[in-house]
Amino acid sequence: LGASIYAREILQRQDGPPPPVDLAVERRNGDFVRGLIEAGRVITCHDISDGGMFVALAEMALAALSEGREIGATIDLPDDGVALHGWLFGEDQARYLISTDAATAESIIEDGEKANISVKVIGLSGGATLTLRGSDAILLSELQRAHEDWLPNYMAATDGSANSGE
Repeated sequence: LGASIYAREILQRQDGPPPPVDLAVERRNGDFVRGLIEAGRVITCHDISDGGMFVALAEMALAALSEGREIGATIDLPDDGVALHGWLFGEDQARYLISTDAATAESIIEDGEKANISVKVIGLSGGATLTLRGSDAILLSELQRAHEDWLPNYMAATDGSANSGE
């Protein structure tokens, strides 16, 4: 989580190295995902960068909502001993979040294995919430409100000196 938004905003820390970048892995994974998109096997895709996987998922859900589609997700938590905050908010390179139908997911996993690329199903899309299985859910409408209202709320909380040139 070094140099991540999570470390800066939640932990109030700016120390630690960013995740290592391996350009060969980045290219291999990017080429794989691009091939899936070009073949029409992916419904939506988002790189995992600023904010990590859970932020990418929220951005995908908000984008769908702005188009009038309510597409939330229920995410299964990892059971392999990985720290949850790192799994949700780590900004590791060469990672992508894709959605597809169930039948295509199986063939993508097989193709990933053949290409030496780790592909995992982490949950199901649909519904009006973002949910971590076994945890609380957030309504997409609440997420959208928090996302869209922060700037007007921030501006309303100032004393106006930012706008008066003082």
